[in-house]
Amino acid sequence: MADYLSVSALTKYIKYKFDQDPHLQSVLIKGELSNFKKHSSGHLYFNVKDQNSVINAMMFKGVAAKLDFTPKEGDQVLLEARVSVYERRGNYQIYVNKMHMDGVGNLYQKLEALKKKLSEAGYFDERHKQEIPKYPKKIAVLTASTGAAIRDIYSTINNRYPLAEQVQISTLVQDEQAKQHIIEKIQYAQSLDVDTIIIGRGGGSIEDLWNFNEEEVVKAIFNCPKPIISAVGHETDFTLSDFVADIRAATPTQAAVIATPDQYELHQQLRQVKLFLTRNIKQHVQQQRKYLEHTASYYKFKTPSLLYDQQIKKRDDLEKQLKLNMKLTLQNNKQQLSLLKGQFNLKTFKQNIVTHRNQTLQKQQELTKIIHAQLHNKKTTLASKLDNLNTLSPTNTMLRGYTIVNKDEQVITSTQDLKENDNIELTMKDGIVEAQVKKVRCKDE
Repeated sequence: MADYLSVSALTKYIKYKFDQDPHLQSVLIKGELSNFKKHSSGHLYFNVKDQNSVINAMMFKGVAAKLDFTPKEGDQVLLEARVSVYERRGNYQIYVNKMHMDGVGNLYQKLEALKKKLSEAGYFDERHKQEIPKYPKKIAVLTASTGAAIRDIYSTINNRYPLAEQVQISTLVQDEQAKQHIIEKIQYAQSLDVDTIIIGRGGGSIEDLWNFNEEEVVKAIFNCPKPIISAVGHETDFTLSDFVADIRAATPTQAAVIATPDQYELHQQLRQVKLFLTRNIKQHVQQQRKYLEHTASYYKFKTPSLLYDQQIKKRDDLEKQLKLNMKLTLQNNKQQLSLLKGQFNLKTFKQNIVTHRNQTLQKQQELTKIIHAQLHNKKTTLASKLDNLNTLSPTNTMLRGYTIVNKDEQVITSTQDLKENDNIELTMKDGIVEAQVKKVRCKDE
């Protein structure tokens, strides 16, 4: 029996699997509302159906209070929900986090597609985010000239950090021309040398906030060299401008809080720093005073003549020692000089120079004679070898009437190498003769 599961255990396991599946934590569903009921607690209970299926659904009171329309039976809606299991009945249902009329479904699809495109291109990466200056000197506020947003930002900055200069730039936030107007105002704010830029507007539907989802606006925010705080819509509203901005504020008031330090907190910090410095300075002064009193009580400072007398005596001793050392050093140097004078005889030195010079000249003369004799012998030997070469030269032989016989560019030295009708060349002293052999006679014939 231990191998069998209870119904509750199986249901718990299935619910656990549903809750652990990341694909079931945020599901986009399109369908029709049916069996719609609003409980006295404020929770909404209904079914979502199409032609083939029905799903049980519920929406908690806190989420339902943020709906921008009143749902009713038969409405075509777009839902973002979490899928889970209701353990008591053992059936699955969805818990709706967002609900919109199906009429704006195309805008949401366009938004998701553009969000994916820009995210893959790196526009939302954290590495591109800039830090918001802690103590700004000038803040540019881009929002509509009328409305609660501008008033909230203005009053919050003045209350928190009145030292910051506010540059209010009136901007269209909802219209066909709003997109280009927002881009131009961002570029204008850059030229004003501001520290921080706040872009804000009140809440609204996805259509009202769509200008802040435009790709050109997103890129203008991304390319802005100044840090930008996005405060578009209410806390539950998200636009692509929120993702690309350096930081996102839930409300315009929060944007002003993020952009500025609190003057009261700064005053408190200054007071704490003042107390800390005052306490440490007093402690340091007390320590130095004690050290001074201790030093002043030292007997040498009470009777400085003792220290002075000791130093005078020490100086006198050093002076005596210096004079003695100088005297001994001078005596030693004089003795060494006398010894060197006795060892060094200038007349003998000059005679040695003359002797070495004569010896050098004699050696040079002997070396010159030897070189001349060797050159003469080499010339004689060279002339003898030239005579021998001339004697053995073929040219000299031909001058005596001899001829060199060549056949096929080879010298012929024997009659055995020739036969009748061979073409031969006879090299003489003054030229070459081409001939043909008529008959060959050997010595043996």
